Amino acid sequence: MPKRITEGDLALLAFAREVQGRAYVPYSNFRVGAAVYAGGEIFQGVNVENAAYGSTICAERAAAMAAITAGYTDIEAIAVCGDSESPCVPCGACRQFLAEFDPTMRVIMGGKTDAVDVMRLDELLPEAFVRGYLDEDTGEDEE
Repeated sequence: MPKRITEGDLALLAFAREVQGRAYVPYSNFRVGAAVYAGGEIFQGVNVENAAYGSTICAERAAAMAAITAGYTDIEAIAVCGDSESPCVPCGACRQFLAEFDPTMRVIMGGKTDAVDVMRLDELLPEAFVRGYLDEDTGEDEE
């Protein structure tokens, strides 16, 4: 269910829109910009395509990696803006990647129009595979 949109959400989305034009998209021509809010700072990223499609990097992961490189892993929110008419949602790989850092983070989504959606990541990716699963006791006895 979409959440109430705050001034902070719109500000973060503006940072995503600002960087969107720098995307490298010679194959899809679908530009995406993203902005992450972490540690009181804003980090931006764009999608970067590659002829070997599997090597493409999404804007959401690029922005998150910029924050992580700067030493921030507590990601509070991410804004995504794509070339679509409706608000652009993160792909499944990005949802899983972001869940590593905070499955409850705010996700602000925009597109070409003024329409904006805001959801929590765990609403976009329910039952994510997160760190806790690796720590759980499997119930099997060790020999």
